[in-house]
Amino acid sequence: MKSEQTRQRIVNIVTVVAFLSSFALAFYLYKLGIFKDDNVIKSMVDAHPIFGPLLMIGLQIIQVVVPVVPAGILCASSVLIFGPVLGFIYNYIGIVLGSLILFHMGRQYGKPFVMTFVPEKTYNKYLGKVDKGKKFDWFFFWMIFAPVAPDDALVLIASQTRMTYKFFTFSIVVGKIFGVGLYSLAWTYGLEWLKNFL
Repeated sequence: MKSEQTRQRIVNIVTVVAFLSSFALAFYLYKLGIFKDDNVIKSMVDAHPIFGPLLMIGLQIIQVVVPVVPAGILCASSVLIFGPVLGFIYNYIGIVLGSLILFHMGRQYGKPFVMTFVPEKTYNKYLGKVDKGKKFDWFFFWMIFAPVAPDDALVLIASQTRMTYKFFTFSIVVGKIFGVGLYSLAWTYGLEWLKNFL
């Protein structure tokens, strides 16, 4: 019990730190003028043609595996820095890889690990669907496809079912295209509006 409480306390602390750091990063980009001048974005990308994309993919993996950084901020940053097409690609690669890692970790470490990151209310909400075999598999696929469900929580819950790695990989690779694409598109137009507003 104590170990679980300690683990949860650590997760909470990291969450707060990462959340504040994310907003600090957004403010820093604002001070650089990245929202007003496209040349600032271009110079950043040109200065880090290899490290920049790898860093963005790595950050997306981290925010999936350890869901402490708001995904929206990272998706927006990727679109802002790399443009809508490359931004989508880097977001997609990182989120898919992170989901595969998270699923494996959930299966490897079991329910105590899952409950560290999934609120009990959310876990119980989907628990009734877990024992439905293939029905749950396809429920999971459509929830991943629709960008409205708590994806990371569903990934961890799915790791506790009999879902195969093959079907999980299929669900993530196919299902995430629409969700990540929609996010990237929304942020593209949203950031254009923000530039004009500022």
